[in-house]
Amino acid sequence: MGGKCDIELIDKKGKRVDGRTPEQLRDVKIEVGVLHGADGSCYLEWGGNKVMAGVYGPREAVPRRVQNARRAIVQCKYNMAAFSVDERKRPGPDRRSREISKVISEALEAVVLTEMFPRASIDVNIEILQAEAGTRCAGLTAAAVAMADAGIPMRDIPVACAAGKAGGHVVMDLGKLEDNFGEADLPIAIAPRTGEILLMQMDGHLTPEEFERAFQLAFDGCIKVGELQKKALMEKYAKAVPEGNGNEAAKEE
Repeated sequence: MGGKCDIELIDKKGKRVDGRTPEQLRDVKIEVGVLHGADGSCYLEWGGNKVMAGVYGPREAVPRRVQNARRAIVQCKYNMAAFSVDERKRPGPDRRSREISKVISEALEAVVLTEMFPRASIDVNIEILQAEAGTRCAGLTAAAVAMADAGIPMRDIPVACAAGKAGGHVVMDLGKLEDNFGEADLPIAIAPRTGEILLMQMDGHLTPEEFERAFQLAFDGCIKVGELQKKALMEKYAKAVPEGNGNEAAKEE
């Protein structure tokens, strides 16, 4: 963020380096139920990001010292594969992955009806297979779909998106060059039904006016991606309902 770049991130016609407008998301693809061994799972492509999320539980929390007698805990593990970036990443957790794991856990736990499962753990594994800016938003969005697929009771399906400043312009959903050489990045996560903010972080500098614009763009992006989450879930479970499920008989009566 904020490095030197000879590439024009925004041209005079308002087009970004990848051809998008300032208010345009990268392409998003969501598939539900891709891991047979998980209770719920999701594969997500967001621009050049490729993310796999699996959910296991609710199940007894181990070790026992982490159990909460009144509610379940949400334990998220975010990991970037060694081959996910251009320069091979050192395998294993680092400070960044631990920080992202923590904030995603807190965002998800805020919407889960944890009081229904005392002493239990809901384990969320997020694997970044390919990274191209915005992996925490992509990871949280995939994890939320996987939790819905697992049937975890939630007040809402959380969703995340980022906005920021690149080339002197406030834009939605930063791409790789914009993330590397832009001036600011503002990822947020929300509960779409209520508009509750579940996660908000910022890297870089924005004026109050730029912050308001970036926040609104990120919020709008969340709403758009949230519709794709619901569509992917509906498509999976529509296929699971057999024809002639009793509705015809009910109509005849």
